[in-house]
Order: sequence, then C-alpha cells, then structure tokens
Amino acid sequence: MKNNKNKIYEEIEFYSKELKLSKLKIHFKEYIKDANNTEISYESFLYEILKKEYERLLDSRLKSRIRTANFSQKKYIEDLEKEYLPEDARKKLKVLSTLEFIQTNQNVILSGNPGTGKTHIAIGLGMKACMKGFKVLFTTIPLLITQLKESRSNKTLRAFQSKFGKYDLVICDELGYISFDKEGAELLFSLLSLRATRKSTVITTNLSFDRWEEIFNDPVLSAAMIDRLTHRAYMANMNIVID
Repeated sequence: MKNNKNKIYEEIEFYSKELKLSKLKIHFKEYIKDANNTEISYESFLYEILKKEYERLLDSRLKSRIRTANFSQKKYIEDLEKEYLPEDARKKLKVLSTLEFIQTNQNVILSGNPGTGKTHIAIGLGMKACMKGFKVLFTTIPLLITQLKESRSNKTLRAFQSKFGKYDLVICDELGYISFDKEGAELLFSLLSLRATRKSTVITTNLSFDRWEEIFNDPVLSAAMIDRLTHRAYMANMNIVID
C-alpha cells in the first residue's frame, strides 16, 4: 500500500512538472494532508489547488513584468513624502495614481531640479502599472539615443521602433542632463512621435520647456517635440515656488 502511494506521489510530481504547476509539485502532500484533516469535498479540493496555482501564475507574471521593465530601482508611490511636494504636483499625483492616463494614451511630463522626486514618481507609477497588468519599460534618454543609433547602424531600427511602440507605458528619465547631436535628436523625435496619442510616455526633465532648445540644438525640432509630447498631457512642475 505504501509503495503504491509513493508511486502515485512520484506520478503527481512528474505531471506537475510537465504541466509547469510548480506550486502543486512542491506542496501537494501538504494539500492532501489538509484535505484529509478537514474532510473537504472533491470539488473544494480541486478548487483550492487551482486557486493556488492561479495565484502563483499571477505572481510569476508580475515579477516578470517588473523584471523586464528594467527599473533603475524599486520605488513606490506609497513611500513618497507627499507633504514636501508642491500643491499642483500633489493634486496631479492623485489623478495619475489612478493610471487612467495609460488607458487614455496620455503623456506625463515631470519637470524640476534634481532631488525633487521626479524619478520616484515616474518609477512609482511604473510599478503600479506593472501590478495592474500593463507592459512597462523604464529607460534613460542617453541610453535610448545610444540604442537608437546602434539600431540604425545594425539596420534593426524598424524592429526596435516596433517593440518600443508596443509598451503600454514607457518612462524616459533624465531628459536635459546631456545634449545630443542632430542624428540623436531626430531619432528620438521620430521614436516618441510614433507613440503620440497611441500609448503613454512619462518624461522626467530638469529643464523647463524654454530651455529644451539647449539639448536639441534645433529650435524647430525642439518646438515640434514639445508640441507632440504635451498634447493632452499631464504636466507637473516639481519645484517648490517660494514667494
């Protein structure tokens, strides 16, 4: 009898592995013991097993979304010291935290000096989006331009643009810390233009709009970029204005 039970256990482990039911493979003996002790029905027993596997699947998918988002660090909206934010930023954060801007394909521009919480808010929104099932990417503007140039050089630019366009939310950090050449500016403009009104993009920048020409080195391209990004966008100045 004992040998027969061991054989059944081995078969359960085998089928659990083949079906990728990892939680069942590890805990099935515990589930059986609990079922015997509580004398639950077959229906309830099956329900509990499927429920636990589904919860494991959701957790695995969430971890995968966070991992592939490539956040520079983990930040949460709940950990933000909101009392130090300007009033306008606090009000907009409350609206942004609903993530409705992603569903309506709107952009977010967070501007302000270093240390004002721009990146924290951006990543916090990204983490929350991952938890809600959205596909998210975090990158920096300097890295993005490097990748764009490499893609053009390798003749894979169209594939890069296609993949970039499929993210529900893209967070572009650090616009304004370094300037870029004409090629970089044009590639960035084309890439972000593809997402305009189709998907959501969050931009963090240390420069006010009237200074964007300093990094684009082209007043026409700079104006066009601002126009594309700010259309139907949420804009928050993170600097505290002192009267």
